[in-house]
Amino acid sequence: MKGIVSICCFFSLLVLALAEEEVEDVLSHILRDRSHIDETLRLASEENAAEHYHDGEITSKPMVLFLGPWSVGKSSMINYLLGLKDSPYQLYTGAEPTTSEFTVIMHGEKTRSIEGIVMAADSSRSFSPLEKFGQSFLEKLIGIEMPHKLLERVTFVDTPGIIENRKQQERGYPFNDVCQWFIDRADLIFVTFDPTKLDVGLELEMLFRQLKGRESQIRIILNKADNLATQDLMRVYGALFWSLAPLINVTEPPRVYVSSFWPFDYAPDTSRELFKREEISLLEDLNQVIENRMENKIAFIRQHAIRVRIHALLVDRYVQTFKDKMSYFSDPDLVFKEIVDEPDKFFIFKSILAKTNVSKFDLPNREAYQDFFGVNPIGSFKSLSAQCSYSGGCLLDKIEKAITSELPGLLSSINPGKAPPGLSSCEATGCGDKPKNRYRKN
Repeated sequence: MKGIVSICCFFSLLVLALAEEEVEDVLSHILRDRSHIDETLRLASEENAAEHYHDGEITSKPMVLFLGPWSVGKSSMINYLLGLKDSPYQLYTGAEPTTSEFTVIMHGEKTRSIEGIVMAADSSRSFSPLEKFGQSFLEKLIGIEMPHKLLERVTFVDTPGIIENRKQQERGYPFNDVCQWFIDRADLIFVTFDPTKLDVGLELEMLFRQLKGRESQIRIILNKADNLATQDLMRVYGALFWSLAPLINVTEPPRVYVSSFWPFDYAPDTSRELFKREEISLLEDLNQVIENRMENKIAFIRQHAIRVRIHALLVDRYVQTFKDKMSYFSDPDLVFKEIVDEPDKFFIFKSILAKTNVSKFDLPNREAYQDFFGVNPIGSFKSLSAQCSYSGGCLLDKIEKAITSELPGLLSSINPGKAPPGLSSCEATGCGDKPKNRYRKN
C-alpha cells in the first residue's frame, strides 16, 4: 500500500513539474518583444552609456513620476520598461491595492534595496528634504538601485494608488504633501487610468489641483486598453476626456497614450498595431524629456522665479495697504483681518494686474493668503523698497534680471544659435512695477 502511495506521489510531483515547465514555455512565447524599447530610448548607444549626471536637484537625472488610482498598472508599467519580469526586484502587482510605499527606482553599481531613513540621511542624494514629513513616512519610502542602462538616464518613482474616501490620517503621514514634493521635482508625470476606473472622486480632484501649473509635464495613460473592443475603447476614451476636462483647465490638454503597458502580449482581436504605435510614441516622448533635461530644468526655474516675483509683489501690496489703513487709534489685528478677508475691497490683486503685465491666470487664489498670513504675521515683512541698497540694488531687480536675461542666456548657451523666442519679453514675466530704490537716481 505504501508503495502505491509513493508511486502516486511521484507521478503527482512529475505532473506538477511538467505543468510548471509548460507554463514557463507558454509564458516565454506570449511575453511581448521589448527590443523596440532599447531602440527608441537609444540605450545601446555609446553616447548615452557614457552620459553622467552629478548630484543635486538641478543636475540630477530626470525624474518620472507615476500617479493614479490603485491597480491601474503603474508598477506593471515600470516592470515592463525596465524588463523586471520574474526578477527578484520586480515591483509587486495585483488586482488589489498593492503598492503602499513610495518606491524610487534608480541606478546603482549593484542591485540592492535602500531604506527610506538611509535615503533621507544621505546628503549626496536629493531626498534628504523628505525628512520633514516624519519618520512614519520614511518607513513608507524605499529605494531600489540596479545597474540598468535606462536608469543611467532617468529615475522612476512609483506611488501608492489613490483610494477614494481614504483619509490622510489613515496613512500615518501627509500623503498629499509628499505627492506635492515629488510633483514639484518631476520632469515627467504619468497619470495612469484603467478603463474600469474612470470615476473622478475627491482624492483625484485634489491630485489635479496639485498638478496645476505642471500641465506641460503631464501625460495621461489609458492602460489595459487591449481588454476592450474597438468600439468600447472609443467610448471609454471619450468618457476619460469628459471626466478630466473640468480638472485640466488649459488650452492644449495633456497627451493621452492608449495601450497596455505590461510584459505580456496584447489580447487577441484588438488594435495591436495602434497600441504598438502609441507605445513607441510614449517612449519617444520619454526620450525627448531625458535629452532636454537641462533646458526643461532652466525653463522650470524661470517659471518658478516668475511666481516668486508675483508673490513678492502681492505681499508688498498687502504690506503697503496695511500701513496706509493704520492710524494711531486702529486695532492692527482688525485692520489686517479686513484686508485679508476682503482683498478685492482694497484692490490688492487688481492693482497688480493694472501695474504689471501679469496674467490673471497666474495669480494665486485669495484664500491662499489667508493661510499664508496666518502662519507669517504681517509685521514680519518689510516693503520691497526697503530691500534696496546703494551697492546691491533691489532684490526684485535681480529676480527680473534672472527672468529676462540670465536664464534665457543660460538656455541659449546650451543650444548655441537657437535663441529662445519670447523669453526676454516682459509681457511674459510681468515686468513693470519696480520698487523705487531711494539710494539711486531714477
